[in-house]
Amino acid sequence: MSGVAFEAQRAALADVVAIPVTPFAEDGTVDQSAHRALLRRLVDGGITTLTPNGNTGEFYTLTPEERRLVTELTVDEVGDRAVILVGVGHDVPTAVAAARHAQDSGAAMVMVHQPIHPYVSEGGWVDYHRAIAEAVPDLGVVPYIRNASLSGLRLAELADVCPNVIGVKYAVPDAARFAAFARDAGLERFVWVAGLAEPYAPSYFSAGATGFTSGLVNVAPAVSLNMIEALRSGDYPGAMKVWEQIRRFEELRGANASANNVTVVKEALASLGLCRRDVRPPSRALPEGERAEVAEIAAGWSI
Repeated sequence: MSGVAFEAQRAALADVVAIPVTPFAEDGTVDQSAHRALLRRLVDGGITTLTPNGNTGEFYTLTPEERRLVTELTVDEVGDRAVILVGVGHDVPTAVAAARHAQDSGAAMVMVHQPIHPYVSEGGWVDYHRAIAEAVPDLGVVPYIRNASLSGLRLAELADVCPNVIGVKYAVPDAARFAAFARDAGLERFVWVAGLAEPYAPSYFSAGATGFTSGLVNVAPAVSLNMIEALRSGDYPGAMKVWEQIRRFEELRGANASANNVTVVKEALASLGLCRRDVRPPSRALPEGERAEVAEIAAGWSI
């Protein structure tokens, strides 16, 4: 992979990185027509970086076959209109197979979900990501970091042997820790993506992030774009006006250890008639009495 190509991938990360939902049909299968319509709505709304099989896409509830379907459907639907960053994870062979499938499907990058294991050593974290990155040397690789104890020096160690590790989705809810981690790893060496979305974007941008992930963007692409434009221009008061606009929605998503993180997004989409509200266990649809507030927020954004 040429440096020029990786530069294009780096540029795609320094943006609103949308995490599309995976809509389900009444029979519980992936609703492919609704999925395509939601993807078109995102790119028509100005979004140019998409992460199929992210957490807002209910990655851990999808079967391997469904994850492949979501990847293929996304690449097929958006074509050259967006850069595709496919979420991969689970055990190493499964993650490697998914990364290779992403490459074969035409995706430009993979995001490696945080390893789900009760015992994660720092050296083992490097080994895990190295196995995946070395399997797809022509793809950009983006670790998704939620481990507050991981050292930035370990990320630098990984990139020393895997130059295709070009960006980081950092999702530890601590702006000071992020600032230190990024500088220990190499602030200019990687593209830093604020992995906790719009609520944390202003503080993380002030410390060096240049992109942020978003689930809210499924509902209101213009709102997310308003925030990143403000942040890019250094207009932090403007960014905080958007923050105030989205605060309650994100509080609902984050309540009770983020139990309704995806649920609230799908409820908003359902209120707009864009997909069913169905989520898979261990998530659960909102109780009927709590749906009106979400619908009111979504309606306000669409004006």
